[in-house]
Amino acid sequence: MTKKKLTIDYEEFSSAEQMSAEDRMLVARALEAQKGSYSPYSQFQVGAALLLADGTVVTGANQENVAYPSGLCAERTVLFAAGAQYPDIAPDTLAIAGSDHGVLCESPASPCGACRQVMAETQKRFGRPLKIILVGSKRIRKFQKVEDILPFIFDSLKME
Repeated sequence: MTKKKLTIDYEEFSSAEQMSAEDRMLVARALEAQKGSYSPYSQFQVGAALLLADGTVVTGANQENVAYPSGLCAERTVLFAAGAQYPDIAPDTLAIAGSDHGVLCESPASPCGACRQVMAETQKRFGRPLKIILVGSKRIRKFQKVEDILPFIFDSLKME
């Protein structure tokens, strides 16, 4: 047996004011996107803003359904919308903001496993890192690639 250690690098900001103008804009768009959330059951509103390589910003929000598996997270909503509307433009940065009963969470809400896997597939599809910004009221975290939030990505299926 060999014991290994996994280290993840990321940046943490106490406010968006410490970020670049482009990242501040994306954070603002993710916060605004929360208004499109349909979350009558959980009251947990999530907004996502995706910056594409050409400067286009696509937004999305979580959509719930009384039959819980039928809903969709904000992250997948925006990634699938971008894939359908701009299939040949690589995504660059994804900002995600979550609020509980209309109040931005102090600590950033983390994407679920399914969303992380979709992010990984998107990153692989375009062959370039997808940066991720997780927004909270007390701290904002920025990751440089999907592996930083999903180590040991599932990509074992051989498509030949």
